[in-house]
Amino acid sequence: MMGWGMGFGLLLMLGFWAALIALGVWLVRTLFPHAKQPPTAGYDLSAREILDRRFARGEISPEEYDAMKQVISDGA
Repeated sequence: MMGWGMGFGLLLMLGFWAALIALGVWLVRTLFPHAKQPPTAGYDLSAREILDRRFARGEISPEEYDAMKQVISDGA
């Protein structure tokens, strides 16, 4: 009878610690949700956003920018 009681106590102790750890994980995930990751390699960007970024980086001239912007506007 003594062995059964010690085994039950060990089971309760393991259950307590497992519940405590699960509660801690849940609390951290609730308080600190995953931040949205910025798009990588241009995915999820509209054509206008890509064009604006290329212009901002100096990859295209103002004339090219205006022409491409007009094409995008006409195609939409």
